[in-house]
Amino acid sequence: MKKIFIPFITILIFTNCNSPKNKAVEQAEQIQNAMKENKPGYVPTSADGFFMKATIDGKKWEATSMMAPEAPARIVGDNNGEGISLPYDRRSMVVGDETNFENSAVDLFLNDDVVIWGGHKGQMKITKVDEKSAEGTFYFTASGNDTNKTIEVTDGFFRILFPKK
Repeated sequence: MKKIFIPFITILIFTNCNSPKNKAVEQAEQIQNAMKENKPGYVPTSADGFFMKATIDGKKWEATSMMAPEAPARIVGDNNGEGISLPYDRRSMVVGDETNFENSAVDLFLNDDVVIWGGHKGQMKITKVDEKSAEGTFYFTASGNDTNKTIEVTDGFFRILFPKK
């Protein structure tokens, strides 16, 4: 019995190692991806829904999920733990309204040695508002605590959806 069992296990291991992903592994990856996109309080971004993008130190960045702004009173976009958090006040969602980050800081979260960067130089401008959504642009210079480093965030754009009444 041992003589048959050992070669069988060996063949099974080599067969599974060299074969394409099995269904269980594929399903596990799909579940993990869904969980990343659907963090509690976050919604996946889409071309006509919640959306945020920017250029961070010359590299294109786009949120894969966003938090509904009513929850944190912030406009928060996230992509794999890296994100941008803008100030949010529904009353200032008026076309042409400009928020100077000198008095209303923006936060930048990166997977680097600083992690949390604060932006106090820059601006957010509301470019479109209707009964369903608001859009705006932003840019800022962020700095880290206890460092002279700065990061430029340019070409920022966001869209948020308002809750249905």
